[in-house]
Amino acid sequence: MRFEFLTSTPLTPTEGSGTFVAIDGLVRGLASLGHAVAVRPLGTRTGFHTLDRWLYNAGVVLAPPSADVTVGVDLDGFLWARRRRGRFVVMLKGIIADELRNERGVVRALLGVQARWERANTARADRVFVPSQYSASVAHDVYDLPRSKLAVLPEPIDLVDWRSRFADAAGTRAARPTVLSVARMYPRKRLDDLLRAAAVLRQRIPDAQVRIVGEGPESARLRALHRELQLGDAAVLLGEVTRGTLAVEYVRAHCFCLPTVQEGFGLVFAEAMAAGLPVVACRAAAVPEIVEDRRTGFLVTPRSPGELATALETLLTNTKLSEDFGRAATQRVEAFGLEPVARRFLEALP
Repeated sequence: MRFEFLTSTPLTPTEGSGTFVAIDGLVRGLASLGHAVAVRPLGTRTGFHTLDRWLYNAGVVLAPPSADVTVGVDLDGFLWARRRRGRFVVMLKGIIADELRNERGVVRALLGVQARWERANTARADRVFVPSQYSASVAHDVYDLPRSKLAVLPEPIDLVDWRSRFADAAGTRAARPTVLSVARMYPRKRLDDLLRAAAVLRQRIPDAQVRIVGEGPESARLRALHRELQLGDAAVLLGEVTRGTLAVEYVRAHCFCLPTVQEGFGLVFAEAMAAGLPVVACRAAAVPEIVEDRRTGFLVTPRSPGELATALETLLTNTKLSEDFGRAATQRVEAFGLEPVARRFLEALP
């Protein structure tokens, strides 16, 4: 079968974040099962992403897909889909109408425009794939989609590649108690809560360190908060790193923490679990579908730095519990491998 993916998300893990990683994983999963897969990348870059996305979709109208199944990622395909031929499915990676609730000002207004395009795209599709039951519920509510049109497909993770990278890292856990976090620095990730938790944790475990990988719109504010809290090396903002360096960070850490309050899936949780790390996260959005409370980690109340600090302290001081959670996490993540997810996708096609 021939597939063509339409996506105006930049095809790099840095710019495309979890969306790129998930698309790339499904593409490779389908290819490993013997299917022909093409991805139409974003070409024009004006520096104004909303305009870039509209121009990309206008280009799809001028050069229509000819695959057996066309896959529109998020809003992509919405102009062409008005007169499309053949099977068309949409994959919602992050529901824009949900994401904009945690944004402000101009960013919120522009996401509102994109959400209208995404709504039109889902209305014109034969099937809409979402990464979690949480996302299915949100899509049903904000885009008025019938439940029969929705299919839940978890995000795929390349376990073979990650485990190879972990082996190549060939390191051991850090000498000091270490917490790792990985995220694009958006408001909804609530990394400010993690920094405040780091300040509390420092009082209880003086040599503990929180290490945060990533950049984004909140970078300057978070660095200012780091200075305000006088965290020093109790928290380190590492910026963007290579996947090889990230693998080393996973291997060195004792646990993983991301207090996000809006997540359609949360691929970084699966990465951390693949590394055998117990997870501390919030009881919010799709996170409880990935992180099993008191089995693969702890879930706490959103926007509660004190609870975060207590959960982290428990894992950093209870080696047996941490190891038990880590083993369970390694088993849990097997369901998100490339080929199992690709097979689920094929089974759910209209």
